This record gives sequence, structure tokens and C-alpha cells, in this order.
Amino acid sequence: MKSTINKTIYSVLPGSLLAMILLTGCFVAKPYQRPKDLVDDRYYRTDQLPADSTTLADVSWKELFTDDKLTGYINKALEQNLDIRTAIQQIAAAEAYMKQGKANFFPALSAGPSVMYQTNSLNTQLGQLSGGSRLHLVQYGISGNLSWEADVWGKIKSNKEAAVANFLKSQAAHQAVKSDLIAAIADTYYQLMSLDEQKKITGETILYREQNLETTKALKNSGKLTQVAVKQSEALLLNSRSILVSLDNSIKLMENYFCMLLSIPPQPIERNTLDQQQINTALAVGVPVQLLANRPDVKAAEFGYMNAFHLTNAAKAGFYPSLTLSASGGLQSVDFERLFSVSSLFATATGSLLQPVLNKRQIRTQYEVSQANQQIAYNSYKKTILNAAKEVSDALFSYDAQLKLISFKKQEFQEYDSATQYSQELVNNGMGNYLDVITAMTNKLQAELNYVDAKYGKLSAIIQLYKALGGGWK
Repeated sequence: MKSTINKTIYSVLPGSLLAMILLTGCFVAKPYQRPKDLVDDRYYRTDQLPADSTTLADVSWKELFTDDKLTGYINKALEQNLDIRTAIQQIAAAEAYMKQGKANFFPALSAGPSVMYQTNSLNTQLGQLSGGSRLHLVQYGISGNLSWEADVWGKIKSNKEAAVANFLKSQAAHQAVKSDLIAAIADTYYQLMSLDEQKKITGETILYREQNLETTKALKNSGKLTQVAVKQSEALLLNSRSILVSLDNSIKLMENYFCMLLSIPPQPIERNTLDQQQINTALAVGVPVQLLANRPDVKAAEFGYMNAFHLTNAAKAGFYPSLTLSASGGLQSVDFERLFSVSSLFATATGSLLQPVLNKRQIRTQYEVSQANQQIAYNSYKKTILNAAKEVSDALFSYDAQLKLISFKKQEFQEYDSATQYSQELVNNGMGNYLDVITAMTNKLQAELNYVDAKYGKLSAIIQLYKALGGGWK
């Protein structure tokens, strides 16, 4: 049977033509190369990028975060967050397509028994020749069919490479979801602790202002202050109570969001205090090429462009002739009892070279669409890189700003605290203006709340820098 196939191939395709096709095919599918114009140090608007090989992105989140409750929440989220589960299923689907792409190099084989019953029409030529009587024919068969397309122009290889790129894209997308999730959990956890501290400060302020109201009433009764001062003290107390209501509401909403990240029903979240949080990892940035290599969204965007590139190669190969080899063989007989005899054996082999001529513009349309999709993927890849560069630059500047801001906010709070004490002493001794006390107390509370915000802002800036550099998924 093998000799029959070979004779058929060489009778259809002369050796010189077959050799020419094989030699020409390697020039059709272009090899993928990363666009060189997309890796540029100028994308990173930073005052200084250290030229070393270390980067914060290489640090595992288990080393960066030392709070035991926070690490427990992150582990829980990685196990049951719905976005993570969806990304895992997308990887499984992409892996199935990748396996199919690799299997396309192998021939297709089908086999099975068959029964054919045929009767002729009386109004046909055969019916007239049979004297007006119907002929009944029953044929039994067991056959196998083998078909294989030679990848002369690299079409199958290009489709396989596209499937591999799509699989790698799904893996990178999973890493990006993981990185975003870890950053969101850590940031929300720190924000909850920030709200806790602000609530504690506000509660203490309410107690202080309640005592101050009593003192103000006593000073009014002694003639040192007027009813205006009492009303101002009452207004201050009401103001602090309203702040407490807003903080309570913010905490509940933030806890609900945190629960959503964990994919659990809304419930209270156990947590430590803001002052217990320590991040001692060196905040090394690395070089620009590393910044691209560690960002999973950048990797996913490149794999998306790679997928479109290979699909364009596959679409271009559709303009060229396809070489298909097919063979079939088995047993056929009109008598079931003689089906398994040697005389029932049959075999056929075919080699075909088909060149598309007119196909309703389907091949050209597919090629033009694939070119457009490749350009779209390129634009998306470039936009992702630009966004990554922006996020890195933003995170670096924000972190530097927070370091300066936290020092100023601490000093500001201390100054207003001293001003509050001095002005209250002056009023108690009948030497000051109560409006100064009101102003100092208002500014003190706001300054203390801002100082807590600054402490949270520093932690948040580290998280954003960690995420911007591509950390969290390792």
C-alpha cells in the first residue's frame, strides 16, 4: 500500500515541483521578533533609575507583608477569589487549544463499519435497461480513512505558534489578576486600619469636647464666657460626632469590599493596628528592561501581539496551494458472508495540490482582517507599556512625596496640639479669646486625621510601587 501512495504522489507532483515548494515554504511564515521601538528608557519619567539587577518585584509578597492576618487573607483570596478561578479556567481552555494546534501536524484517521442499501429509479436510464424492474443492492464494508496535509507554507506551524502565544497570554493574565488582587487586599487592609485609627482619634476627641463643653458652661456661669462660646462648643461636639458616623459607615463599606475580594459574604474583618505595620524590604526599582519583564500585563499584551502576528502568517499561507495526501482501505462486499475474505480487500491513495482561485474573497478578507487585528494588538501592546511606564513613574514620585508629607503632617499636628493647649489655658485664666480655642481644636482634629492618612499613604505608595514594578504574582 505504501508503494501505491508513493507512486500516486510522484505522478501528481513531479520531484522538481515538490522540491521547489519545500524550498519556498520556509520564506512564507516570518519568524516573530519583539518590536524594538517599544523598549525605551525615555518612557520612564524618573529622576534616577539605578543600573543594578535588583528590583522590588522579585520579592515575594510573603516576604513583603509581615502582618499574619494580612497574609492569611491573601492566601484565602488566592484560593477562592472568583477572578482567580476564572483566570485558571481560561488557562485550561487555552491549553486545550494549544494541544489541538500541536496535534494538527499529525494525520487524521477514521475507521468503522458501514452498510449501504441502494435501489434505482424506474424513470432513469438504468431503470429502463432493467426492464422496468427495480434493482436492489446491499453492500457491507469496514474501512479506514487517512488524511494528512503537508505544512509546506507553515500554516499549521503558524496556527500552533498562535495557540501557544494565546496559552502564554492566559498565564500572564492570571499573573496580572493575582498581582492586582494582592495589591487590592493589602491596600484595603491598610485603609481599614487607617479608618480604625481615625475612629479612635475621633472618639477621644468627642470625650474631650464633651468635657470642654462642661468647662465652657462653667466659665459662662462664672461670667468669663458668653452663651456664644457654649453654642460653639456644642457645634464642635456635633461636628466630631458626625465625623464618627461617617467613619463608621466608611469602615462598613470598606469591610464589604474586602469581603468581595475574598469572595465571602459581608462580615466584620479582624485586623491589627496601623502602627504595627512594618515594611522593611529595600525598595529597589531595577532597570527599564526589567520593569517590562516583570509586569504580567505587559507580558500578556506582548503574547497577544505574538498571537496576532502568527495568525497573520497563517492567513497569508491561505493564498498558496495546499498539499494533501489521503489514503483509504478496508473490506467491501455485497455478501456479508464473504466480507472478511481476501477478495474483499480494497485500497486507494491520493495526492492533491489545490490552489485557491475564486472563493468569494474569503482568503483575502481573512488576511486583511488578520493584518488589522495585528495592528490593534500592536497598539494595545504599546499602550500597555506606556501605562506601565506611567504607573512606575507615578508610584516613585508618590512614594517620595509621602515620605516628605508624613513628616510635615506629624509636625503640623503637634503644633496644633500645642496651640489648643495654650489657647485653652489662656481662656481658663480669662486672658484669651475663645474663638482661638475653637479654631485650634478644629485644626488639631483635622491635622491628626491627616497625619493618619499620611501614614496610610506611605504604605499605600509602597504597595502601588510594588504592583507597578510587576510584583505580587511570584
